[in-house]
Amino acid sequence: MSEVKADVVVPESVLKKQKRNEVWEVKKKEELIAVKKKNVENRKLIFNRAKAYAKEYDEQQKELVNLKREARMKGGFYVNPEAKLLFITRIRGINAIDPKSKKILQLLRLRQIFNGVFLKVSKATLNMLHRVEPYVTYGYPNLKSVKELIYKRGYGKLSQQRIALTDNSIIEQGLGKYGIICIEDLVHEIMIVGPHFKQANNFLWPFQLKAPLGGMKKKRNHYVEGGDAGNREDYINELIRRMN
Repeated sequence: MSEVKADVVVPESVLKKQKRNEVWEVKKKEELIAVKKKNVENRKLIFNRAKAYAKEYDEQQKELVNLKREARMKGGFYVNPEAKLLFITRIRGINAIDPKSKKILQLLRLRQIFNGVFLKVSKATLNMLHRVEPYVTYGYPNLKSVKELIYKRGYGKLSQQRIALTDNSIIEQGLGKYGIICIEDLVHEIMIVGPHFKQANNFLWPFQLKAPLGGMKKKRNHYVEGGDAGNREDYINELIRRMN
């Protein structure tokens, strides 16, 4: 007596699941190819931008040297153009601080001692700084300082989380919609106080610096009186070196 083999019926739900998995696999492969392609394009773009920024900084430096040389030849001296960028760091704690100054320090995101932030020079900014001058020191950072701060101490803010800037993808995630996709873009936007300075600066978490090497002189006295507080102009760069 011969046996009749019945066809195995695969349930419809299993077939649907197999189909879904196949579609998902294809989609995953396509996404992976797209990501790889985008990364290659981004690397080229980042390299070209970094090259362009280096050329721009170099040309600015050469122009500055030429202007100073011309001024000397004419018997005068060159006056630097008004600075656009400030770096502020908090040097004193909260003992005996009045409520208004405390509020300004919070607005400036200087909640802890040796926190530092970039700020755009404006009348409102300078008025606020004048009010909290006994608790902060500030000045005009140069390119070297901006780079060192962002590269060495830079943290970004993504979904209210503090994330180290270990990868350009973190910057692209936070600022890609403004055309800022890498650390050199971020440095450039801050340095030139570009059109998206506010967004770039808010993306950067306040810098957590260390106590300055060699200590401080007199926190309660103004810098021009031999102390530490207030505007130290270009000499902020020397302090950043000691705190970074």
